[in-house]
Amino acid sequence: MTGAGDAVARLVRDEGTRVLATLVRVTGSVDLAEDAVQDAVVRALETWPRDGVPANPRGWLLVAARRRAVDVVRREAKRLGKEADAMPPVDPHPDPVTIRDDLLRLVFTCCHPALSLDAQVALALRTLGGLSTAEVARGLLVPEATMAKRLTRAKQKIATARIPYRVPPAEELPSRLAGVASTVYLIFNEGYTGRVSLLSEAVRLARLLASLMPDEPTALGLLALVLLQDARRAARFSSGAPVLLASQDRSLWDASLIKEGVELVGRGLRRTPSIPNAYVVQAAIAACHDLAPSYAETNWDAVISWYDVLLTVQDTAVVRLNRAAAVAERDGPAAALALVDALPGLEDYSWWHASRAELLHRLGSAAAFEALVRAEETGLPAAHVAHLQGRLKSSHSVTE
Repeated sequence: MTGAGDAVARLVRDEGTRVLATLVRVTGSVDLAEDAVQDAVVRALETWPRDGVPANPRGWLLVAARRRAVDVVRREAKRLGKEADAMPPVDPHPDPVTIRDDLLRLVFTCCHPALSLDAQVALALRTLGGLSTAEVARGLLVPEATMAKRLTRAKQKIATARIPYRVPPAEELPSRLAGVASTVYLIFNEGYTGRVSLLSEAVRLARLLASLMPDEPTALGLLALVLLQDARRAARFSSGAPVLLASQDRSLWDASLIKEGVELVGRGLRRTPSIPNAYVVQAAIAACHDLAPSYAETNWDAVISWYDVLLTVQDTAVVRLNRAAAVAERDGPAAALALVDALPGLEDYSWWHASRAELLHRLGSAAAFEALVRAEETGLPAAHVAHLQGRLKSSHSVTE
């Protein structure tokens, strides 16, 4: 596809998500809306590069998709010998508030707690991210046929369970928003292990959420967090191997994303003066790293203090494990290993074993190899296993 063709494809995709949200409201069916929008998108990709982008691309797509949906409903009614239900008209020039509300309804429908987490992630990528079923399958490393069935089951669940297509009432919003943010951050974390397409989609979804709910600290903190972490993307891998934070070339970091992320942290903190927000605090930790001129000049006191704040609202073993990594830098590996070994319930968590391997390695203990074996057995990504193996073997050969 040409550069102009790529631009048209991006425009169609961005507008397609908004059109889908509106058509779900109009038709009351995710399936019907999705089919109709897909048909309109195909027509747009065929005609726009040839005839030019219309003055109102969203309205064009909306009208084309509604016509398609009406045709499908009439054909189905005729097949069943029934009267076709009248479908409300659509405004080809919807105001921004209507578009925002339609998107919010779609966000909360896709991430409804009645759906499994796997289904939420798949639906969010398919409907909000605008990915094809094949693209979602590739991103989540499952066969396309399996993904197609998963998406079908999710949409059937929405229909049969009568999951409401609406924004939750105010009293439910904090917990429901937390679920939506978890889904988006899960997608980001899946991408952080090396699946770049998922990283981009998660950032896109986080931007969408923050644009829809610009006063919500969770939405602001989530976007800040993914931007500050994604800013290091170009430096995180070298020839396919992960590069630890300490060794990354900071000149490759994206300064514009860091600036945007830091500003969002400030906005998030101003909106949470008394009760910390977990995403805002995690973003503040990421900002400490991103703003340090070098790894050696990182303000570890500040990092550990932010972890202490995070523990007041999210006291989990994984947060304590991450705090221990910061303690290792400030107080040394022995102090950190004592904290790590005291954490309960992480025997099946690969990063706990990987942390032990690293700390034992720094202490010159041969037990590091055993910890690395356990990390691999419990699912540490292959690239990180190879990196740790390299560190342990090089050190071992030097001391022999």
